[in-house]
Amino acid sequence: MNFKKKFIGDKAFYSMVLALAVPVMIQNGITNFVGLLDNIMVGQVGTEQMSGVAIANQLVFVFNLCVFGGVSGAGIFGAQFFGKGDSDGVRDILRIKLWLALVLSVAAGVVFTFWGEPLISLFLHEGSESGDLAATLLYGKQYLSLMRLLLVPFALVQAYASTLRETGETKLPMQAGVVAVLVNLVFNYLLIYGKLGFPVLGVRGAAIATILSRIVEAGIVIAWTHRNRERNPFAVGLYRTLRVPSALLGQVAVKGSPLLVNEALWSMAMTTLAQCYSLRGLAVVAAVNITSTITNLFNIVFMSLGSSIGIIVGNLLGAGRMREARDADNKLIAFSVASCLLVGAIMAVVAPLFPRLYNTTDEVRRLAESMILISAAIMPFHAFTHATYFTLRSGGKTFVTFLFDSVFVWAVNVPIAFVLSRFTGLPILPLFAVCQSIEILKSFIGYFFVRSDVWMQNIVG
Repeated sequence: MNFKKKFIGDKAFYSMVLALAVPVMIQNGITNFVGLLDNIMVGQVGTEQMSGVAIANQLVFVFNLCVFGGVSGAGIFGAQFFGKGDSDGVRDILRIKLWLALVLSVAAGVVFTFWGEPLISLFLHEGSESGDLAATLLYGKQYLSLMRLLLVPFALVQAYASTLRETGETKLPMQAGVVAVLVNLVFNYLLIYGKLGFPVLGVRGAAIATILSRIVEAGIVIAWTHRNRERNPFAVGLYRTLRVPSALLGQVAVKGSPLLVNEALWSMAMTTLAQCYSLRGLAVVAAVNITSTITNLFNIVFMSLGSSIGIIVGNLLGAGRMREARDADNKLIAFSVASCLLVGAIMAVVAPLFPRLYNTTDEVRRLAESMILISAAIMPFHAFTHATYFTLRSGGKTFVTFLFDSVFVWAVNVPIAFVLSRFTGLPILPLFAVCQSIEILKSFIGYFFVRSDVWMQNIVG
């Protein structure tokens, strides 16, 4: 088989992929755009406000990833049940997602209430000329205290929207996300700066605007799902009972729990890395925040294509079409990497421009520009590892993905960052570059996992 036939699809293939991926891409982009809006608008107020919100959002990020991991673990079965034509199975999977949404929201609310302040304080260190630590702590606490109200609506959106995507409906979650962005933008303007008679609320205003946008998004997604029961037969009788078959629950627990644990550990690892970087001073906290904001926006390309791999390959595996699954996977991985070569180049071009949108110091802007360039160079490797991750997951190899993802970052990335940040005087930019470059090693591991075909299995019969 020649290279072109193996890795490059025809027009019909890419039309199918983009029909699925672009709406997901837009929705993910909308989600990150909401964060970008908050970030830039708060960043206009000052460095302390921006850093306080950034630290609080780092903690919320752990919750978000836990929810994503929980619904994704169950979603493996949802995608294959849909491929099999089993609406009852899809309904039971959604019920499991709803239980996960409730449990995780309550758990996060307890953590943020009782341990919010000490967790924020872990990121506050002297070491730069930018920012006041006490003020940053105050703003972080203000923001986090309100963001507790975000937890339930966010979790509900993820439960419903993921199920809709697994059953082929990607446009509605995207449309709901567009409305959420508009709500967030309007209320950011009104509440952060006190426009049109509204009070000047600063970081509190940013939190309230984000909460309102998520409530609206949840309302749209849930209402549409239940109004269109012919299109969504799994919604019929969804709340007639919240019981699920014990055998299915056991299967989801076995296959899905590693994903939940993986996302929890991975997000905690990312937060730990951010804390290691923060030891170089508050300017680094601000610069990492600016970098992650723009990086997350550009990362939606490979994130969305990864989700598409999980759905497309999962559907093919559920239908027993193994050769087609392997062929589609090869082409999707190649497409994701090629796309991110272009996206990384674009991000490098905007690297000097994006930090200027913030009302911060020259020190912060210089650090952010360099970090964005480093992230742009590594992006194609992230695209490859993300694609291999979803390939393994589509076939139910969740324990392997657990080892590949969170165990790897805790065994390699975190110890390196911990040692270099605490026991050497290595400046932040080389430290950041070393930690980012570890993704190259991970790419080789992902390649051998996918090449082994261990993921090629039907898990729903």
